[in-house]
Amino acid sequence: MQKYLVPTIRASVKLQKHDPNAAIDLLRGTIQYDLAFTQSFDYLYPAYIRGLAYLESGDGRSAAGEFQKLIDNPGLCWESITGPLARLQLGRAQRLMGDDASARESYEEFLNIWKDADRDLAIYRRAKAEYAQLPKN
Repeated sequence: MQKYLVPTIRASVKLQKHDPNAAIDLLRGTIQYDLAFTQSFDYLYPAYIRGLAYLESGDGRSAAGEFQKLIDNPGLCWESITGPLARLQLGRAQRLMGDDASARESYEEFLNIWKDADRDLAIYRRAKAEYAQLPKN
């Protein structure tokens, strides 16, 4: 609880308050538990929140590494929203790093997974708009 669940909740609150550096600091101690099966968050949620914090802080490389953990371990997060969303967030991190070709691929994977999603979902609409703005190679 004290080393995994509580820091993740606190980091999420810091992220909502647009304090990504505080969120990253709070989640440093959870890294050792990222691949653990716990009775609290079982979807690599701390890594996902850490990735969002890195994104907000402008560190695309670190963000990409966090989202790649989710993609590389689908059994731990596929049944959760964090699994598919990791591809979208990876695309955002890649775009931040200037790797438009890889970003395009990540966005396409996310949009393919969500092809049957409600077209009115804000995150889906935003992802389609971001994808459309990527340069075509």
